[in-house]
Formats: sequence, structure tokens, C-alpha cells
Amino acid sequence: MLLWVLGGLLLLFCSLDVWYFLRGAAVAIQAFFEPPIRDVLKEHIVSGRVLPHDLDYMGHMNNSRYLRECDFARFHHYSRNGIFNATRVLGVTMVVGASTIRYRRSLAFGEAFEIRTRILAWDEKSFYVEQRFVSKKDGFISAIMLCRQNVVHSSPEKIMEYLCKRKVECPEYPEDLKHWISYIAASSQALRAESGLEEKNK
Repeated sequence: MLLWVLGGLLLLFCSLDVWYFLRGAAVAIQAFFEPPIRDVLKEHIVSGRVLPHDLDYMGHMNNSRYLRECDFARFHHYSRNGIFNATRVLGVTMVVGASTIRYRRSLAFGEAFEIRTRILAWDEKSFYVEQRFVSKKDGFISAIMLCRQNVVHSSPEKIMEYLCKRKVECPEYPEDLKHWISYIAASSQALRAESGLEEKNK
């Protein structure tokens, strides 16, 4: 019987990223017991530390781990500010449509850091989110990520209206965000042209 259980666990861990789903559940439970964030645009902070499973061959945090940590920080953020609840009530989903991360200084083994998440702006289809990795050692911004969170079957405006019970004006777009959105649009246009989609749509 024990061998069957061990074999089942081995198959599960080989087939699925089990730790990802366990971590996601832990984040949801933690957020449930924490006070809600009433200001949807307020910066949200979660703490982390570089652990052995985060390391790459160079002995510092693996590039892909930054994106994974950003995922969990957004889960926590959306759980506490009510966005996840709003999507459930409104029957909509959200998916990442684009993300760009800039690495400025590596995070070393054992180093403590904060991920500071905030919604910068939105349009008719997407929220634009900024996430910063800030070293607790000296406050240096080690990495910064921009994320476009697409809203499927609804719009960010409707989510904001549901949360705030009124129409909410979108903040002014920062200059770097404007450039990033232009890059995404240019990339999409080039890829459509490359695949012949633009000719088919004429």
C-alpha cells in the first residue's frame, strides 16, 4: 500500500507542478484571513526571500523565478483588493496578455526582498500592472516588470465600477507605459503581417 501511495505521489509530481498549485492555495488562504484593501490603486507589498530552489547555476535567483513570484504577488493583490471576487460575480476571467521584465541587479541566496504591485492604468480591454522587486538590504529596485492583464468577456471599467460603486477615471499613463504599449501594438501588427492575417482581414 505504501509503495502505491509513493508511486502515486511520484507520478503526480512528475506530471504536474504540484508546488505551484500548493503555493497558489496557500496565497489564497493567507489573503482570505488578511484585511481587504479598499483602495484598488494602492500599492500592495508582499515579502519574499531567495531560497535554494530559486537558484540557478550562477548561485542567484533564476530569471524565471521572478515571473513566478510576480504571479503569486498578483494573486495576493487581486484577492485582497476585491478584483478576483469581482471577476467571479461578473462571470469574467483574466489572463496575462503581455509582460516585460527588466533585471537591474541579481538577488542573492538568502536575500530578503519585497514585491510591490500596483495597477498603473487600464483601457477597454486590459489592466496595466507594475511589479517591482525591492531588496530589503538597501532598498535597491532589483527588477521591474510591466504586465498587461487582459479581461475576457468584460472590461476593466466594469470591474472598477463594481468595486467602487461609481465610475472611476483611469490615471494618466506614465511615459514608459505608453512606449511599452506602442511596442506591443507594433509587435502584434508585425506578427499579423508575417502570418498573413492582415491580408485575410482586408
